Amino acid sequence: MYDTIIIGAGMSGLAAGIRLAYYDQKVCILERHTTIGGLNSFYRMNGRDYDVGLHAVTNFTPKGEKKGPLARMLRQLRFKWEDFSLSPQIGSRIAFPGCSLDFDNDIRLLTAEIADKFPGQVDNFQSLCDKIVDYDDLDQATFEISTRNVLKETISDPLLIEMLLCPLMWYGNAREDDMDWGQFCIMFRSIYLEGFARPFKGVRLILKNLVRKFRGVGGELKLRRGVAEIKVDGDRAVGVTLDNGEEIEGKRILSSAGRLETLRLCEDVSEVDVRQSGQLTFIESISILDREPSKLGNDRTIVFYNDSEKFDWRPPADDLCDIRTGVICSPNNYEYGPEDGKLDEGVVRITTIADFDRWNNLDEQKYKIEKLNWYDKSVESAVRFVPDFRGHVVDTDVFTPTTIRRFTWHDKGAVYGAPDKQLDGTTHLSNLFLCGTDQGFVGIVGSLISGISMANQHCLRD
Repeated sequence: MYDTIIIGAGMSGLAAGIRLAYYDQKVCILERHTTIGGLNSFYRMNGRDYDVGLHAVTNFTPKGEKKGPLARMLRQLRFKWEDFSLSPQIGSRIAFPGCSLDFDNDIRLLTAEIADKFPGQVDNFQSLCDKIVDYDDLDQATFEISTRNVLKETISDPLLIEMLLCPLMWYGNAREDDMDWGQFCIMFRSIYLEGFARPFKGVRLILKNLVRKFRGVGGELKLRRGVAEIKVDGDRAVGVTLDNGEEIEGKRILSSAGRLETLRLCEDVSEVDVRQSGQLTFIESISILDREPSKLGNDRTIVFYNDSEKFDWRPPADDLCDIRTGVICSPNNYEYGPEDGKLDEGVVRITTIADFDRWNNLDEQKYKIEKLNWYDKSVESAVRFVPDFRGHVVDTDVFTPTTIRRFTWHDKGAVYGAPDKQLDGTTHLSNLFLCGTDQGFVGIVGSLISGISMANQHCLRD
């Protein structure tokens, strides 16, 4: 009998497990796959290590900072700042036709850019920042207010609204076209008021330290142990049945599988409303170059681009992908310290919106062809906004919505889960709780904080 069973060895599940094991709980994390991390994982191919999901760690604050999600996470999980070895971004860009805004980990640069490109909006932007600083992340009553409505009341230039929304939707919005006000505030702080960083060794370093810590405090991690069913007695979950038929009992269950996906596992739930599932998923190409991107003129860490003045955030209407908007990330373009050195090769990662059903319905041969086809199309779209690197590519790979589905188990490969978030993590069962994406926090630090918060709130009070 375990005190807590955790479904999923992603960031939130691992963080929750560490937090609970510190307080002498008997904790077991169950992971369907042979690897940990969920979307934020890694793989090896052709002698190279590839990160999956990680463009940047958001919520970055420098060493010694006592406030903010990163500092809170380090305290709660008892890590040292050096354990994550985060290097800040060089600088990123929002690129729209005829207008761009540069930003970094100091809000003063973005403010100066707005003063230059939108001189009549500086006071309005400061007013927006004041609203965001005062927002309570766990206020469910105001969380789902329309961000577009709030922005229209605060900022009078439509183009600036679209440009501010673009990075925040790309890095943490499950709702089409609009964004929950609460989610906007969380993402605004994590990207514009705090910022981007990356470990030199990528997500592997973070995952390695999380697993080492979890096992070091007595936690059990079981890989290739997918949960087939959550066993229910009255209003309580009493354990799980695994894919191999094994049954495990627990006093409570914490699931990072997603809200609908978790409910579907419960033996007392006959069906779920699939219309509530998220629809936004991506295709990502990875290009290995024979030189650093900066040598070709691309010195930006991340470029969020959109090829019209209106930013559309929805699945493609009639094709496998929508390449009108995207994200270009260059892992080389971080301020790595002298102890790190430089990455061995240049890397450019391009992410565009995709349609899960169309990708999922392809046969194996067509799937391989379309991966090559959309690699070419997405790169062709991206090089309108960064220097053309195609003559320097030495290797490539592409992952699609079906890859995301396989590693996250989210319906339709929805990267940010379902649009409706359950901020308190509760479900219809008194001892079954959610953590991770559908609880409401996204990104690496956000996911870690989600696991910590749900462990503190629901698993350490009895």
